[in-house]
Amino acid sequence: MTDEEALAMRFEEHRPRLTRLAHRMLGSAAEAEDAVQETWLRVAAAGDDDVANFAGWLTTITSRVCLNMLRARATRAEAELDESPGPLVEAVDSSGDPAATAQLSDAVETALLLVLDRLSPAERVAFVLHDTFDVPFEQIGELLERSPESVRQLASRGRRRVRQEAPARNARDAGGRRIVDAFFAAARDGDFDRLVAVLAPDVLLRTDGVASATVIVRGAASVAGRALMFANPRAEVRPVLVDGLPGVLVRVGGRAQSLIAFRVEGDTIAAIDTYVASRLERIALPPA
Repeated sequence: MTDEEALAMRFEEHRPRLTRLAHRMLGSAAEAEDAVQETWLRVAAAGDDDVANFAGWLTTITSRVCLNMLRARATRAEAELDESPGPLVEAVDSSGDPAATAQLSDAVETALLLVLDRLSPAERVAFVLHDTFDVPFEQIGELLERSPESVRQLASRGRRRVRQEAPARNARDAGGRRIVDAFFAAARDGDFDRLVAVLAPDVLLRTDGVASATVIVRGAASVAGRALMFANPRAEVRPVLVDGLPGVLVRVGGRAQSLIAFRVEGDTIAAIDTYVASRLERIALPPA
């Protein structure tokens, strides 16, 4: 067996772990495979003669490759913003069968990756490497060319944002869907007080797509009044997951009119995101 063949065998033993690392870093299976292949090319070119910690060395190389890809992605983000396909929308099977549970798990994982996408490249690298793969801050600091304390702060910021924004708890919790159902029942009945009761006092309503701008409404009373104003008794309200959050797709006369996502905290709705009909043209929706 040649030295290159022996090195390739050692690398293949670590490929599954490196692929998981790259996938969590990049949020894309295809990009993760590209990153791991680039790692192998670098490893093959360098050789492992002077490497004391082979696994740690591979982790560092893969992380550096992913960091470069994330930075390149960040420079393209603003130019690509107008071409974004919008949120991931998935139908909900309320039967409670195993397939529905698996679908929900997939949506939760997708939603987590979307939250990670909102972190800066440095925050994402620090958070994923430390919290998911238990890499020491000192090692991450060498990768990011920052002090261990600076990396600790990056990871802390990333952890805080994930805890605040990750919808896993809402997506798994049937109570979130119950609160959303109560919201629509109150709107259909025209019951202002019941609407206010299911809304957090500082609830935020964002409407995307009105004259290419985002309209923001704050406060339970204002949001409840708007819900009553636009309630339509002819609307068909279909449960969906929107980036892993409980949501609904509203159709009138068979045509999609709006997509609404709810962030539920405890027993109240903390935030509502609405996409109007003109915006839905660029969002992949479940079939009718």
